[in-house]
Amino acid sequence: MGLKAGIVGLPNVGKSTLFNAVSTSAKAQASNYRFCTIDPNVGLVDVPDQRLSKLAELVLPNRIVPTQIEIVDIAGLVRGASKGEGLGNKFLGNIREVDAIIHVIRCFEDENVLREEGAINPVSDKEIIDTELQLKDLESVEKKISRTEKMARTDPKMKAELDVLLRCKAHLEQGKSIRGLDISKEERPAIADLFLLTEKPVLYVANVDEGSMHTGNKFSEALKAAVANEKAEVIVMNNSIEAQIAEMEDPADRELFMEEYKMTEPALNRLIRSTYKLLDLYTYFTAGVQEVRAWTIHEGWKAPQAASVIHTDFEKGFIKAEVIGYDDYIQYGSEAAAREAGKLRIEGKEYIVKDGDVMHFRFNV
Repeated sequence: MGLKAGIVGLPNVGKSTLFNAVSTSAKAQASNYRFCTIDPNVGLVDVPDQRLSKLAELVLPNRIVPTQIEIVDIAGLVRGASKGEGLGNKFLGNIREVDAIIHVIRCFEDENVLREEGAINPVSDKEIIDTELQLKDLESVEKKISRTEKMARTDPKMKAELDVLLRCKAHLEQGKSIRGLDISKEERPAIADLFLLTEKPVLYVANVDEGSMHTGNKFSEALKAAVANEKAEVIVMNNSIEAQIAEMEDPADRELFMEEYKMTEPALNRLIRSTYKLLDLYTYFTAGVQEVRAWTIHEGWKAPQAASVIHTDFEKGFIKAEVIGYDDYIQYGSEAAAREAGKLRIEGKEYIVKDGDVMHFRFNV
């Protein structure tokens, strides 16, 4: 589906280190210099899902194919980016292209890692980026208002659009992000063409010191308090430890390393799953001897739409779907046993796919 999440933050907060850990197809240059990541690095990330492994244990397929999210490592932003400071325009342009934002914030002290903003202050760091994105959005909204005002005098539809834009302008001028503004589904087309930066959902990563990776620290707690009203998740992790785990090719070495640090799984797994959830994504599965595969869809999609991610012809020629709930498949151990127990359902075009459904589509070519 080409879904993208962009890693953003001030310079030297651990963005590229996180990207190095999370990416399965590209490695960013992690260096203690401003703007070492000039062009956005892109990597495909497997979404960890134990359900896929459990299905594979039952089916014994020739291959297992997880679903993926595209992760983009974007150049560090600085104060004044909305006015073109640093690599501001490039940074903001790259954010427009992603579906969600992973905002990395420094929550550790280390005199060897450069910092231009003075003492460690995660709340201030967050506000710097918020402000720059809000200022850029305000610029976009004001430009559209100036184009819309004249037409709104005679066109009721444009008047309604102008009202939405004016609400957005007032909200941004108060230092608030658009994702916190109550805009109805019917009103959303008024701003859809603006691709507003502060409308995108955000997940925060508190990059803490090694000793605080399980408990957090005063900096991560301050960050959590600052975003409490946003209903946004904060993932506490040590990006350097995660990068070391990701670089280990031997699973046994990884297990020993994580055991030493009292980790049951890499924090990256939580981050990737949380990003997936942030985008309101569901997973359904196809399970056969050739492959057991996870497919990504949006929450609320109907069966023909879900079929289209396999091939557009599946949606065009959709007849029906054979569906087994994940729990039923695991309980009975195979498609045949689930069918015999009456747990295989035949669903039509109006069926809304549930997260974890194991599906087989029937269609006309």
